[in-house]
Amino acid sequence: MVGLDPREHRLTLDGGETLAWDRLLLATGSSPRRLAIAGADLAGVHYLRTLDDSETLRELLAGGGKRLVLIGSGWIGMEVAAIARTLGNDVVILERDPIPLANVLGDELGQMFADLHREHGVTLRTSVVVDSIAGADGRLTGVVLQGGEVVPADLVLVGVGAVPNVGLAEDARLQVENGIVVNESLQTSHPDIYAAGDVANAYHPIARMRLRSEHWANALHGGPAAARAMLGQSVSFDAIPYFYTDQFDLGMEYSGFGPLTRGANLVFRGDRGSRAFIAFWLAGGTVVAGMNVNVWDVNEAVQALIRRGAPVDPGRLADGSIPLEAV
Repeated sequence: MVGLDPREHRLTLDGGETLAWDRLLLATGSSPRRLAIAGADLAGVHYLRTLDDSETLRELLAGGGKRLVLIGSGWIGMEVAAIARTLGNDVVILERDPIPLANVLGDELGQMFADLHREHGVTLRTSVVVDSIAGADGRLTGVVLQGGEVVPADLVLVGVGAVPNVGLAEDARLQVENGIVVNESLQTSHPDIYAAGDVANAYHPIARMRLRSEHWANALHGGPAAARAMLGQSVSFDAIPYFYTDQFDLGMEYSGFGPLTRGANLVFRGDRGSRAFIAFWLAGGTVVAGMNVNVWDVNEAVQALIRRGAPVDPGRLADGSIPLEAV
């Protein structure tokens, strides 16, 4: 699709064919943020976004013995690092911030993931800046850090975020700000055009703010909600943002509103030492996010606390003898 005409309610396809529409859903997703450094186009530099990307990496890492360098320690970087190390590869993570995942989880919980990876033989280097990628004969040989040090590599995976694909929306003069701006019914600034998934910056009626979520649960549930709205049904898309990760022997689920956790108070239920606990973020006395680590079948209760939006007693929240439903 190369053109969108909201006034005429027509689409133009790559081959020049045009299609008429009454209501339209934009689910154009996001693209990996590309490195704008020397050597970023060398063979052996990878991004992970599609099924083909995943299958390529699986084939390259399956036999072990490779030197994999990951640029970025977000969820993609940390998950691939865990898998690659389990398969017997040498893994180095390069991160510009002092603690991985701290922008999402805070320093204490981010450090937990850093410790987990180091315990399993991953080399995690923080507070470093990547300058370029070195190569010979068109193929990478290592990653060059600021200051000149070269980290040897057979493969590089870049995981430095994603950019929403808003080109069609911009051409159609829809409101765009960190994605396509939509209301709680996933309706854009044009009454007959809707957006869902990674690309939608949607007003959330519980958080009372706009959120753009790149996690699979948002894409899974947002499309059907938009379809109902497009059929004229009353829709308020209020699913609590959710994601999970499995890394080595740690599995966790996270639900909640990341922007509301900044400056929030952390309350723990369980044993942080053995990495079996639930963490709650409290803002204004109410639970705005929760993360269960190696504790299962509690996510619905955590989401119910978030949805309730009422003040809770931190002491009761931390007391594992009190069911979450009774807090």
